Amino acid sequence: MMQIFSGSSNSSLSNKLVESGFFTLGGIELSAFTNGELRVRITEKRVESEVTVLQSLSNPTEQYLVEFALICDALKRSGASKITAIIPWLGYSKQDKVFLPGEPLSVKVIANLLQTAPIEKLYTFDLHNLAIMGFFDIPLINLSAKPLFVEYFGRLPKENLLVAAPDAGAVKAATQFAQELGADVVYLDKKRDLVSGNVTIQGISRAVEGKDILMIDDLISTGATLIETSKYLKDHGAKNIRVGATHHLYVPGVQEKLDNSAIDELVVTDTIEKPATTLSNKLRLLSVAQLISNSSLNQEKPISY
Repeated sequence: MMQIFSGSSNSSLSNKLVESGFFTLGGIELSAFTNGELRVRITEKRVESEVTVLQSLSNPTEQYLVEFALICDALKRSGASKITAIIPWLGYSKQDKVFLPGEPLSVKVIANLLQTAPIEKLYTFDLHNLAIMGFFDIPLINLSAKPLFVEYFGRLPKENLLVAAPDAGAVKAATQFAQELGADVVYLDKKRDLVSGNVTIQGISRAVEGKDILMIDDLISTGATLIETSKYLKDHGAKNIRVGATHHLYVPGVQEKLDNSAIDELVVTDTIEKPATTLSNKLRLLSVAQLISNSSLNQEKPISY
């Protein structure tokens, strides 16, 4: 079994990896000095030569980034010769372009910072833009949570199911997902006001009355597109609306807006740890733990959630 050392961002996922039977949890102390600087100490008596570090770069991203780097350095000084990083959510990955003059290419900066840590390989999930892989000089394995959603939503009756693409950028992914489920696709024409950020739906490719609708996305940030699209679909007669998204950023106030929207079920993974204060009857959680174990250890086991 491989030793895994967990940062403070997603301890619940680390525990699930240990429960999978392929990892043992390494001893580590994480704290802070009185001036706010982070303090890391490896307490494991025997650090293996090959170890894994798990840390999602969720909010507060900068704190978790520094903590990750300190953990990796501490492990190297404790005898680890090969460190594999599991970063289920790669923070700053939405900032994958320079949108205005004077801005940084933020995700490339994060890639460079991560590679100052002594890591040899990095696993992540469902990158917002595959071009991000080119910013890394070390092997970057971009895992997909899609098998979890295919299995979970595969129980739905196909004859009444439509997979919705809420905008042009989602057409390819929605079409591929619909083919895997054996369902049809509906396309929507969305426009976003670049000043206000407001989303409006201007058209739809087919009737949705009485249909069960499924939308798949890589992440939920403000939830504006999902909320507006679900309202439009319900106004046009859709029966049930379900959403699957790999990363829920748990931006304050967003889950409450989703709960009050026309969405009937929201299914996300645990790439980002759900805050204890986030309570919702609509929210369902799938774990990526088995996908990580299957990929990193080449184990063929059924997906569980």
